[in-house]
Amino acid sequence: MADLIHVHAETPQPRRIAQAAAALRSGAVIAYPTDSSYGLACAMGNKGAMQRIRWIRDLDQQHFFTLVCRDLSEIAQYAKVENTSFRLLKAATPGAYTFVLPASRQVPNWLAHPKRKTIGIRVPAHPVARALADTLGEPFLSVTAMSDDGRNLSEAFEVREVFDRQIDLVLDGGATGVDPSTIVDLTQDPPEILRQGKGSAEAIGLEAPSA
Repeated sequence: MADLIHVHAETPQPRRIAQAAAALRSGAVIAYPTDSSYGLACAMGNKGAMQRIRWIRDLDQQHFFTLVCRDLSEIAQYAKVENTSFRLLKAATPGAYTFVLPASRQVPNWLAHPKRKTIGIRVPAHPVARALADTLGEPFLSVTAMSDDGRNLSEAFEVREVFDRQIDLVLDGGATGVDPSTIVDLTQDPPEILRQGKGSAEAIGLEAPSA
């Protein structure tokens, strides 16, 4: 089965986080906890690992990967951020939100949405996810760790059982929630919530979509 590394959820041990970062740099696919559920991750520049995640999760070529960033300044390197968007991003990061933004020239063509030239970006609040991004020193790619029946996975042992040998490492930071992140489209004016998840719409000055 995939290697399992236990880390403290609030104060993750640097040496163990460094092991996970090294695995990403070497081309591994790993699972890690976020402030919504567990995610699957690979290094940003590794197209082969990205395609491997598509195969593991049975995702088509149109499926968005999220670029997990350390902070607002890193977002601005990979996405075009207008002043109005900057204020909303500042209010919402770090947190359980994914933002759709126009991709900058820093983003490879194969990573941006092929038609819209957009990128999904997130700055998570979970200490383990943030420590991983900090130690890696650059953004990494992520999708939700989900079972075959469509459940978001909230426990490391579940992730390990579902994906078995298909992934290389599970970073166990304890239980998470199961709600997905809230997806906010910042390419529109006013911004539109594409998916209501854990992140509150009202907390960032938007209206929740009607049921």
